[in-house]
Amino acid sequence: MSFINIQYHIVFSTKERRAFLKDPDTLRRTCEYFGGIVREMGCAMLAANGTANHVHIATTGKAAIAVSDFVRAIKTNSSAWVHKTFPDLPLFRWQDGYAAFTVSPSTMPRVVAYVRGQAEHHKKMTFEEELILLLDKHGIEYDERYVFD
Repeated sequence: MSFINIQYHIVFSTKERRAFLKDPDTLRRTCEYFGGIVREMGCAMLAANGTANHVHIATTGKAAIAVSDFVRAIKTNSSAWVHKTFPDLPLFRWQDGYAAFTVSPSTMPRVVAYVRGQAEHHKKMTFEEELILLLDKHGIEYDERYVFD
């Protein structure tokens, strides 16, 4: 018997940081849809939120699902759903990449609060500034071309 607890903080933006999610209802419903995708994969959505141009997801994972496959499923399925649900967003796309961080159970409540507080948080910093802080905090090397694209 194996005992595994995997928890992630996942971040990705819209293509070209476009404000596709500027309508609060569109953002809320998209984040709710993420929850359905996550549950369908046998995981638990802990929080999802964002701003007009990016989203954060706090979730559990499964050892049998690679994080790249997990994020691909979330992005692919939600993109198709956005196109079907919001016909006024025909150009909607997610960025090609993403950031994913493992989170310890003792830290996850702070991550969940952080995800839920995105609107307030982004009164103080841009998405790019936030992403750099997260990458630095987690010791991830990056090329600024891909942060500011």
